[in-house]
Amino acid sequence: MKFGYMNRVSIMAFCIAVIVNATGDVSAAEVPPGTALQIGAGGSDVTTLDPHRATTSTDKPLIGLMFNGLVRFRPGSADPKDLEPDLAERWETSTDGRVLTFFIRKGVKFHGNWGTLTADDVVYSLTRAADPSRSSFAADFAPVESIAKVDEYTVRIVLKYPDPNVLGRLSNYHGGNIVCKRAVEELGDKFASNPVGTGPFAFSEHETQRHVKLVANEGYFRGRPQISNIVYRTIPSDSARELAFSSGELDVIQGRREQRWVDTTRQRSNMVVDVFRPGEFRTLHINSSIPPLDDLRVRQAIAAAINVDDLVQFVGKAVSLKGCSVVPPSYIGEDCSSGAYAYDPVKAKALLAEAGHPNGLTLKVVVSNISAILPTMEIIQRQLARAGIKLEMSVVDHATYQSQIRGNASALVFYGAARFPVADTYLTEFYHSRSSIGTTTAVANFSHCDVADAEIQAARVEGSVERQQELWKEAQRKIHDTVCSVPLFELQQVWGHSKRVNYGYELKGAMNLAPPITEATTLTPR
Repeated sequence: MKFGYMNRVSIMAFCIAVIVNATGDVSAAEVPPGTALQIGAGGSDVTTLDPHRATTSTDKPLIGLMFNGLVRFRPGSADPKDLEPDLAERWETSTDGRVLTFFIRKGVKFHGNWGTLTADDVVYSLTRAADPSRSSFAADFAPVESIAKVDEYTVRIVLKYPDPNVLGRLSNYHGGNIVCKRAVEELGDKFASNPVGTGPFAFSEHETQRHVKLVANEGYFRGRPQISNIVYRTIPSDSARELAFSSGELDVIQGRREQRWVDTTRQRSNMVVDVFRPGEFRTLHINSSIPPLDDLRVRQAIAAAINVDDLVQFVGKAVSLKGCSVVPPSYIGEDCSSGAYAYDPVKAKALLAEAGHPNGLTLKVVVSNISAILPTMEIIQRQLARAGIKLEMSVVDHATYQSQIRGNASALVFYGAARFPVADTYLTEFYHSRSSIGTTTAVANFSHCDVADAEIQAARVEGSVERQQELWKEAQRKIHDTVCSVPLFELQQVWGHSKRVNYGYELKGAMNLAPPITEATTLTPR
């Protein structure tokens, strides 16, 4: 009897391993459980490990493990009030707010044999981050007039105008990450697949569509991490990640961002579920560069045909927050005075008829197959169909989706993003014409919106807080009236971890969209 039971257990374990390998390529034989922290992330693969180019939710968590900024968000927080020293021991700000002097930690070593951090690396990194030909975050550095080395461990940054959000731009997030000058120059294009930073973990290996391996940075300036190494597995299938967690092959996983999943998992699983901010603000961008979407009436019809309340109800109020503007909820400068678009399918049909489409129209749309996107787009597809707008959806893997929407291949782009929480960041990246997809300075303006350029630029250099708020308000009004996009909801981050994992901090937020693994994180042996 006992022998038969053990055989059944062995067979079951073997079947689980086979299933997981078939769907997500998670193999316990590669890295024995307990020797590493095993993380299961969504997405089919990482896109880049260059911190100045990494924009996807699959890439960002890895960047956060390998790089530092001059300042950092305290682990477990995404609140700008919690910014603290990182590679800079301290800094001084001039009385007019335009000159910041940073004093760099001495003795901070880069991963491998790439030497020690100096002011040259900081100047190089921030100059690179401000260069649109080398960075996806150049717009964040528009307020910067100059970046200069004072001495080996001192850097001076001069601003064109006082910027209350400058420390956020210099944090361990996006363009604020500091790279090794020598490594970038010697590796060239290979740096994106062989990153060199100063963070608690160093790059070891990337196996395409399987995993990225990191090892503890023995010389980390805050102390050697207690986790020896990390295996960051890309597993697009939600069920495969959950099955791998249940079988003990994963310690931390990206969960389903759905109320039902969160509630059910908390009730019947040994998984600790974390729901935290910043949420990615879900927006339906309308590509006005292609007909018939260049007609305002058609864009208005799309907005009137979408019932955002139903979308929020589907996702769940515990993991989502309805938006009222193109600027995400709680961002500094968010203004809701224009109001959300009213759901009115009858009006939508009338607008289409007025625009010359009495029998409706068909739009070709590229959609990611991940659970945070596809189910919501299927609901939007049904809602639009009731108004006579048919979506021909091409469902592709997430990496292909990211590539195709940046190739202007989709009439509508359902996109979610979390950024530094100030209106300028979001307006610049998603609604300034210089950020339009297809331009040499492209970021993520999938709508090809240009109506608020003047207000966005003026607000950026405005010294008066009150006037800056007015300019942001006017920008949001213009974008709303032009229907560049339909704001939907902010979707919170949902991750789960084993009770064996102790992050070493209270998790309330994470700008890199995943729980940070720090030098204080521990994994209790089985």
